[in-house]
Amino acid sequence: MSTTSPLRTAPARLLRAAVLLLFVPAFLSRCATMMTPTGGPRDTLPPVIVGLTPDNFSVNCPTAGHGKIYIEFDEFVQLKDQQKEFFTSPAMRKKPLVTLRGRGIVVQLRDTLDENTTYSLNFGSAIRDNNEGNPLYSMRYVFSTGPTVDSMVLSGYTADSYRSDSVPKSFIWFFPPDSTALGPGYDSTLFKHRPSAIARAETNGIFIAQNLKPVDYRVYAVEDKNDNQLYDPGVDQVGFLDSTCNPARMPDFAIWYDSLRRYVSAEPQLYLRMFTDRAFRRQLLSASERPLQHKALLYFGAAHPRIEELIFDGIPAERVIRDPQTVGRDTVALWFDLPPEQLPDTIRGRITYHKHDTLNRLQPVTEPLALSWRKIESKEEEREREKLERERRKAEEAGEEWHEPARPNPFGFRLPLQGEVNPEESLSVEFDYPLREIDSARLLLTRTLDDGSIEDLPVGLVRDTAQLRRWRIRAPWRLGGQYTLTVPAGALTDIAGHSNDSIVGRYTVADPEKFATVRIRVEGRDPEARYIVQLLDGSGAVKQERRDVTTGEVLFRYVPAGEIRFRAIEDLNGNGRWDTGSLVERRQPERTEIYVSDEGVDTFAAKANWEVEFTMDMRRIFAPVTMQSLARLLDEREVQRLRREEAKRAREGDKGRRDRDRRDREDRDRINNSMNSAGNMFNRFR
Repeated sequence: MSTTSPLRTAPARLLRAAVLLLFVPAFLSRCATMMTPTGGPRDTLPPVIVGLTPDNFSVNCPTAGHGKIYIEFDEFVQLKDQQKEFFTSPAMRKKPLVTLRGRGIVVQLRDTLDENTTYSLNFGSAIRDNNEGNPLYSMRYVFSTGPTVDSMVLSGYTADSYRSDSVPKSFIWFFPPDSTALGPGYDSTLFKHRPSAIARAETNGIFIAQNLKPVDYRVYAVEDKNDNQLYDPGVDQVGFLDSTCNPARMPDFAIWYDSLRRYVSAEPQLYLRMFTDRAFRRQLLSASERPLQHKALLYFGAAHPRIEELIFDGIPAERVIRDPQTVGRDTVALWFDLPPEQLPDTIRGRITYHKHDTLNRLQPVTEPLALSWRKIESKEEEREREKLERERRKAEEAGEEWHEPARPNPFGFRLPLQGEVNPEESLSVEFDYPLREIDSARLLLTRTLDDGSIEDLPVGLVRDTAQLRRWRIRAPWRLGGQYTLTVPAGALTDIAGHSNDSIVGRYTVADPEKFATVRIRVEGRDPEARYIVQLLDGSGAVKQERRDVTTGEVLFRYVPAGEIRFRAIEDLNGNGRWDTGSLVERRQPERTEIYVSDEGVDTFAAKANWEVEFTMDMRRIFAPVTMQSLARLLDEREVQRLRREEAKRAREGDKGRRDRDRRDREDRDRINNSMNSAGNMFNRFR
């Protein structure tokens, strides 16, 4: 989404800023000569460019038969992560060959270039000094095959649309509108065309795209997890602007050197919300297996298969239980609710479901199923069987009566048998197989008070709506006393015919004074708006969630001590979950934002017996994004980051603080000297 704030300075300032940016990596460094180390402070400064052949910003370069480009430094250098860091803008079909020579690097262009085009060689952090590995960030070599070098500049920010955090090192691709393929509800640009210019975000998610033309662009961002400089649907995050943007008509922006991260940063003009698009997959039944006697697995090519009918020979339809195993339901388990002796080694049947035909249309098809299973003895079972056989023979030879020891009960479950119960979440138990019979009347829950009195409490098992084999133990949990849960032997039976041994658990109820309580007053944008509010821990994991939130109160109880944050999701379709976007359909993901207080704080410290109230104004949180609001948001995040840095410094002690202060002084001195040196360059490139 492009921003709409007015210009704040003259265009000449923007041009000067762009020129400074092109040369700043060289200026923000130091002059040095190679010598034998004699001790003293560790070298933390990157190599310095001392010569370029041909000159940077050369024009009228040949489109074919290229000579070699030589870049010389003040010290020996190394190339690190070249495949990941080095890229060209626009992309070349044959990637240039970069090699080391003396105190420099040689670049050999191997592709036929386009006429009247500005090219840039972007080295990222691939070039480092040979001794300490200090990277020279954002080094670029620019030339043109025409008479001029394109000089427009754009800045922007790439963010994870769900986590509301930056997406570092993502690529930003610029396409002229007349080369894109935008049809009604279908965008194939990334699959059919090459970008005319490429930029890359830094680790803070901010990018500065240079050497653009004063034309309209369609802008896309790609995460490139595979480092192949291609968009891989379903793997890479992707983002796009809803409309075109022209750098000549965008508001001016400030550029500065981030001395902590040691690269150039800027105010963002553009905002790209990135998401993982669900790549198209053809629907088909790709495989099936039967790992257990009572369980089979069906593997589908795409999510949410539409199964019309399942029929098995000799097995009633009501005895076949469907159990999705994945979030996208592309793997479905089938449980057979029959005694073992009624299940053949091979269960035969057929399935009718919707499958993609050669034209990618979903059509109902019927396919046969053959689900085979046989008992395979494990090594441990084999050793145990042989051991028992030896014991039996030994007893018979001695004329003694031998009794086979009892086998372990195959009835499997997962339930903590002691600990504290959170009344908000109750107790949950998960079984290995779906349950067939539950004798709830036999379950017993007692509460022993401090005076020794015992009271019986109602207790029941309620199945989890999301998990077939997970059940919740519901009871009137209250603070104080010792709870004892007893499940007598044989009260539970699963579909394999296994029944439980006696289960006894002892619990106490968590003291609410050991936890925090958060009370949020939600002010929605309108009465019909629906939101999801999540409570996150310090690492960003969701600990509690409230869905279908409207104007009113949201309460989070039993919040453990520690750092907490809050995420708000604009649930546009009211389905109770966050929905990602679609690139080909040009649909943006549902918007999410991290709550920030009026004081600019987004992380809070929950304390025992701590209760807090605040207002979450969704009109402010989900207000339209402008350049000013985005810059303010990033400033707030930077303040939070610096606070964490300061806390880290305090933990490091005096020595760590002195070392860091020394490096900061070196950076400031180097920046001042660089700015003074750069002043003379402006006159040359006006």
